[in-house]
Amino acid sequence: MKPQLQVGLIGYGFAGRTFHAPVITSVPGLRLRKVVERRSEHSKERYPWVEVVKSAEALYADPEIDLIIVTTPSTHHVEFVRNALNAGKHVVVEKPFTATTAEADELIQLAKEKNKMLSVFHNRRWDGDFMTIKELLQKNLLGRIKECEFQWNRFNPIVSGNNWREQAGTGTGVFYDLGVHFLDQAVCLFGTPDTITAKIESQRENSVAHDYFDVTLGYEGNLQVRLKSSPFVRIESPRYILHGENGSFIKFGVDPQERALINGQSPATSNHWGKEAEELWGDIYTSLGQLTVKGKIETLPGAYQAYYQNVYEHIMEGAELEVKPEEARMNIQLIERALQSNQEGRTLFVHDKNALKGRV
Repeated sequence: MKPQLQVGLIGYGFAGRTFHAPVITSVPGLRLRKVVERRSEHSKERYPWVEVVKSAEALYADPEIDLIIVTTPSTHHVEFVRNALNAGKHVVVEKPFTATTAEADELIQLAKEKNKMLSVFHNRRWDGDFMTIKELLQKNLLGRIKECEFQWNRFNPIVSGNNWREQAGTGTGVFYDLGVHFLDQAVCLFGTPDTITAKIESQRENSVAHDYFDVTLGYEGNLQVRLKSSPFVRIESPRYILHGENGSFIKFGVDPQERALINGQSPATSNHWGKEAEELWGDIYTSLGQLTVKGKIETLPGAYQAYYQNVYEHIMEGAELEVKPEEARMNIQLIERALQSNQEGRTLFVHDKNALKGRV
């Protein structure tokens, strides 16, 4: 058997219950040992071996806990991550990393001082559709990309008021919640943009947090990457649109992993984990030399478990960390610049444009 990393989970709400616990328990070498639940013991229904504790301090004080997962609302991330690092634990924190770059800088510096791993759960890098797009660009099947559009639309016209994401304050709203995924994907594909132009609004009646965004990232070579989300889209719209000098790729549908996790499945219990139905495969129209190619591209299987597998291999075997805190910090900087662009009604330069390079 592999050496075990003992894991403590702070929070068993939607994120902890759906995205973290089932994925953690599917990775050999990670053992979910303690879960912080202040008012219930729901985690024991699915993971009867775990110990439920009522406070995060019980994880900090346990010398056998190696890795702490923080799944609290983003407005509380700083406190929990800071305390976990100070307790000498490795830390994974749910996205968005923090509400501000100043908070991100503090936590990155603290992790370095404590010589502990700090990573942010940007699981959407392991969405099958995004992995497929990454492969398309690596193989240069579309030529030089000139225009992209990423859309995360939904039909949710009524504010519930019960979700922390819909509350007022820094770190809430759809741009922090969903937009940060698109920013992370865009930076992974193309590097840090040169400019940013944003329209970020609260469009629904009685909304106190932003629920709509239309953000354009500008790059050298006239590449424009547009990121959009609206709560008033009732018909299906493309998730990804890419146009290059040689051709185009259009992809509908969403990665099946989230729905599978909500339905109680996990990578450990499915033989076809992350595999998308053929009718959702993306459409490609491109040229290869003198040949014209038009058809479907099979979507690569998604693999959220790969994130936690990498975390294990980084801590135990010294593998390179896939999601570095500095990358997550860049996403927060881009959010701040987008909010400033929206407020000032103008395009802004991204001053740290060379801080991170695209991976494709």
